[in-house]
Amino acid sequence: MKKIAMVGVGYVGLVSGTGLADFGNEVVCADIDGKKIDMLNNGQLPIYEPGLLELVEKNVDKGRLKFTTDVESAIRKSEVIFIAVPTPPMDDGGVDLSYVFDVVDRIASAINEFKVVVTKSTVPVGTGDEIKKRLLEKGVDRKLFEVVSNPEFLREGSAVNDFMRPDRVVIGTESEKALEIMRDIYRPLYLIETPIVATDVRTAEMIKYASNAFLATKISFINEIANICERVGADVQVVAKAMGLDGRISSKFLHAGPGFGGSCFPKDTLALTKIAEKAGIKAQIVEAVIDVNKKQRQRILEKLLKFVPKLKGKTIGLLGLSFKPNTDDIRESPAIYIIKEILERGGKVKAYDPEAMDEMRKLFPQVTYVSTSYDALKDVDAMIILTEWNEFRNMDLDFIKSVMKKPIIVDARNIYDPAAVLKKGFLYECVGRSIERIKEKLNVG
Repeated sequence: MKKIAMVGVGYVGLVSGTGLADFGNEVVCADIDGKKIDMLNNGQLPIYEPGLLELVEKNVDKGRLKFTTDVESAIRKSEVIFIAVPTPPMDDGGVDLSYVFDVVDRIASAINEFKVVVTKSTVPVGTGDEIKKRLLEKGVDRKLFEVVSNPEFLREGSAVNDFMRPDRVVIGTESEKALEIMRDIYRPLYLIETPIVATDVRTAEMIKYASNAFLATKISFINEIANICERVGADVQVVAKAMGLDGRISSKFLHAGPGFGGSCFPKDTLALTKIAEKAGIKAQIVEAVIDVNKKQRQRILEKLLKFVPKLKGKTIGLLGLSFKPNTDDIRESPAIYIIKEILERGGKVKAYDPEAMDEMRKLFPQVTYVSTSYDALKDVDAMIILTEWNEFRNMDLDFIKSVMKKPIIVDARNIYDPAAVLKKGFLYECVGRSIERIKEKLNVG
């Protein structure tokens, strides 16, 4: 058992801190945001993540998990300090490390004995060296700390399982002592034979960016293939299924749609281009991935404008606001772009999402938010499906058609069978499937 301070109770810090507590460690999650800490101490979560509340309650009851605003005290009482604070993008696409360095300064002021300083936040290559340099400049004895990079690979919506049963754990350090401490922290994973990748700090930092950039590449690639499929009369879903059966490719992240969003892929792909630029090279593939992703959102809007060329005075129903299902995270969600474009063209929006409406309301208070998916479609001129929540998959199409002003569906997530929808008399658009070719086969207008 290790005494651990997890500084930052955002998405990464809260899931990771709770998971480490469940591994048998004594964890204090610390944050300067008193509102979040009060919520946690009152049995509430500041984020939505399936299965997390139960895991938090279990480890709080066991006495292994605590929450505090006293960051310095948490640091002093712990042997291992995880930095899990935000690393937001700057205007130029680089990474704002001010929150990370604020924690480093707090460590410098509170350090009283040997500590392992671990970056769990996603940080540019070379940040570990900067942390070491900063601690030394603050007068910290080199014998009192070691720096480790331990990147996270959590997927929102399935983060608890991702932490408890990870594909791999990456530990970057030049210190054998720190490596053994980190191995001890993750020892329960040895029972399920989780691969432990031990490397140097800079390589560990790069692994995180390379992994996210590759996954984002798969998404942009299949979206580009989808756009070609629409023109040549092919079905991208069958194409993706056949591709995914190849073990060298796999089916994961081969789902055509409105493009990627969230807290990681947009930020990390852009940051990687800046890391490359700083190193004197051009990340051409990653830049193309970003460009394709931006254009994909525009294509979804174009599909709507095909049916409703003038949006002024029209009401569009949106199903799904979060960037993916099973989360309330709207960061870089395609819904933000779509809503903005509709409103700027004089249209109105009615929207429903099982979890993300409170967050979206902060950005767009003028949108009408409703309590059910069917309410979002009543008296609208068209509907767009932007997030593939399960509850949207089996809706009553006959009822939907009866309450809409016009039976228009833009299915940005391909959750419906085009033939079934067209037979119901809907005007329908999806991603990567030729509707005209399907109509020909059905002999419908």
